[in-house]
Amino acid sequence: MKLLKFFKLAIFAVALMAFGAACVKEGPPGKDGADGTNGTNGKDGTPGTVTCLACHSGTTMDQKKAEFAMSEHSVGAVAVAYAGGRKDCARCHSSQGFIEYATLGSVAGDILNPSAWECATCHGLHTTFNSGDYALRLASAPVASYSGAAYKFDFKNNSNLCVNCHQARTVEPNIATPGAATFKIASPYYGPHHGPQGNLVAGVGFAEIPGSVAYPAPGSSKHFAKSCTGCHMATFTNQQGGHSLIPSVAACNACHGSNDTEYEHGGVQADVLAKLDQLRDKLVEKGVVSHDAVANTYKVKVGTYPMVQAQAYFNWIGIEEDRSEGVHNPVYIRALLLNTLEALNK
Repeated sequence: MKLLKFFKLAIFAVALMAFGAACVKEGPPGKDGADGTNGTNGKDGTPGTVTCLACHSGTTMDQKKAEFAMSEHSVGAVAVAYAGGRKDCARCHSSQGFIEYATLGSVAGDILNPSAWECATCHGLHTTFNSGDYALRLASAPVASYSGAAYKFDFKNNSNLCVNCHQARTVEPNIATPGAATFKIASPYYGPHHGPQGNLVAGVGFAEIPGSVAYPAPGSSKHFAKSCTGCHMATFTNQQGGHSLIPSVAACNACHGSNDTEYEHGGVQADVLAKLDQLRDKLVEKGVVSHDAVANTYKVKVGTYPMVQAQAYFNWIGIEEDRSEGVHNPVYIRALLLNTLEALNK
C-alpha cells in the first residue's frame, strides 16, 4: 500500500513539472539597443604602463639599486646597530622607524628587528600615478628645526626629506640657558649630534659667538640654493651622485667652473681642518676636552664650564661631525671658527 502511494506521488510530481514547463515559454528576442559612446584613447605619460616603466623597468631599477648599494645609507651597520631599535632614535636610525614617523608622526616604541634604509624608506605608496609621482615621504613641507623653534628648513625641493634627520638634535648652550655665565655638560656624548649637516648648509643653530667676522644670513649660501639633492644626487658619473648619495665632483665643477678632482676648492678644506685642529687643541688646553694619546681620540669632560667654552666645544664637535670639512657652507663655518678662536684667546 505504501509503495503504491509513493508511485502516485512521483507521477504527480512529473506531471506538475511538465505542466510548468509548458506554461513558461520565451517569446522572440527584442531589438538590440543603441551603441554606447566610444571611450577616450590612452596617452603616453598618463596612468598606465608607460608611467610605471619610468621607474620600474628592469634597467632603471637595477641601476638605482646598484647606485644605492654604494651608499652608507644602504649599509647602515653602525647607525642601525647603535640606535636603530631605540624608540627615541629609530625615526632616523632604522627604516622601520622612519616609515613609522613619516606615516604616524611619532614612533610608538622600540623596534625589535631594525634594518637599514631601502627604497621604501624614502619612497612611500604612489599617490597620483602620473609622471611626476615620485611618492617621497616628508619631502614637501618645511621641516621644524630642533635648534631653534623660530626657524624652519625649506629647501623648496626633495631635500626637505633629508633634513628631517640631517640636523642638530641639541640646542646650543646659550640658547638652552640664555644669559647664563656657565653651562653644565652632563654627558660625554653632549653636542649637536652626528648629523648637523642641515644646520651648516642653512647657516643656523650653531653658537654664533660675537667676533670680528660677520655671520651670513640664514639660507644665503649658494650651497643652500643647490640643496642636498643638487650635490649628492646629481647625474650619476664616476661613481658619484645619483642614488649613491656620494657628492658629485662633476656637479661642483659645473657650478664653480673649475676642474677639481676632489672636493677641495679654493683651499676651503685645508683652511677649515687647520682651524678645527687649533680649536680642538685650545679646548684641550682649557680642560674641556681630554686627549687619549694612545688611541689618539678626544672626548669632552663632564663638568660645568664658562659659557663661551661650552659654546666653543659645541661648535668644534658639530663642525667635525658635519664631515664636509667646510664645504657645506664655507662662509658660515669659517665665521664660526674664527670668532670662536678669538673668544677663547682673550
